[in-house]
Amino acid sequence: MPAPKLSDIGIQRELGGLTGWARRGDSLAKTFAFANFPAGIAFVDRVAEVAETMDHHPDLDIRYTKVSAVLSTHSARGITANDVALAKEMDRLAV
Repeated sequence: MPAPKLSDIGIQRELGGLTGWARRGDSLAKTFAFANFPAGIAFVDRVAEVAETMDHHPDLDIRYTKVSAVLSTHSARGITANDVALAKEMDRLAV
């Protein structure tokens, strides 16, 4: 059973605690910037480990020193608490 979608108000409330994240339709999105390419790849490696543990996988796009992330729960067809939890974890891993 998929996690329930957050309401529009719930999404706005959660975005208030997520620095740099924005709603893009039924997804949360953010671009992370790193000092160099290897630092961005190291971030992606850390995210991969956490995402696998959570069984919740982001869409990632790597462009030299920038890594763009898009989070959405496909089975719920929208944004769920799982997306918010992974966004918070990605922010922690980016430091």
